[in-house]
This record gives sequence, structure tokens and C-alpha cells, in this order.
Amino acid sequence: MNQTHTDGPRQLVLERVVNAPRAKIWRCWTEPDLLMQWFCPLPWRVTEAKMDVRPGGASFMVMEGPEGQRFPNAGQYLEVVKNERLVFTDAYIGDWEPAEKPFFTGIITLADAGGGTHYLARALHWTEADCNTHREMGFHEGWGKATDQLEALCRKI
Repeated sequence: MNQTHTDGPRQLVLERVVNAPRAKIWRCWTEPDLLMQWFCPLPWRVTEAKMDVRPGGASFMVMEGPEGQRFPNAGQYLEVVKNERLVFTDAYIGDWEPAEKPFFTGIITLADAGGGTHYLARALHWTEADCNTHREMGFHEGWGKATDQLEALCRKI
């Protein structure tokens, strides 16, 4: 890829080449049973995932921490281009029902890169404060570890 994306005042970016084909990465992002195996950096985990992967379709997952913390996350898919691009947001919680406090929109872009996949994950925030909060929550470390887990899972499927 010629273009390199970087963080901005309302954008956080994780960009790398993942040693897996796009089709396997896509499956891991769009099949609940697979998403539950990699999405949270250990020792966190996803304990529930429901996904209607189509534009306008709802998503729901519960992330749990090692001390019993539970974080339910409802959202909606905005754009779905199989094996290429997945756009989702928590601004809507399904059926175009607005969320009380939207936090970010995620954009996952996949492109061939030699024997692997150029993986671009962007988190676009409504405000700079939300972006800073996400950064302080450990976006780069957490999404980086989760992407390592994604790559490892792709080797098994």
C-alpha cells in the first residue's frame, strides 16, 4: 500500500500486514463463533456475540474482564464489502435506533499484500475527548494484541 494512515485528533489507527488471507480475516470479523475467540486481548474475552452482517444489520457483543467486569456493546453495520471493507458504529444500536452516547465508528479495510493481507483498522470518534479516552484505554496495545490473536486464529481455520 502506498498510503500510510496515522492517528489524528479524532482517529486511532492500527495498520499492519497480517500473515493470513483476506477471506480468513473476514470470517474472523463476521462469524460470531470466530470473533469470540480473538476480539479481546487476553485475559479479556467475548462471552456473547450476535451479528447480522449487512448494511443496517445489528451487532451485539459482551466483553468480560478477568475480574468479572461486563461491557455490553450494541452497534450497527454501515457498509459491508465482503473480504474488503467492514464499517460499523455504536451510534445506532440496530434498526437505525440512535444510541444514547455514541463513541466511535470502526472501519476495517483488507487488501492483498504479497502472501498476506494489508490490515487497516481505524476508529473514528465523535469528539477529541472520546478519542483520547479510547487511546488511554489502551487502543494501540489492545487492538494490537487482538490482531495478533486474529492472526493466530487464521492459522487454525
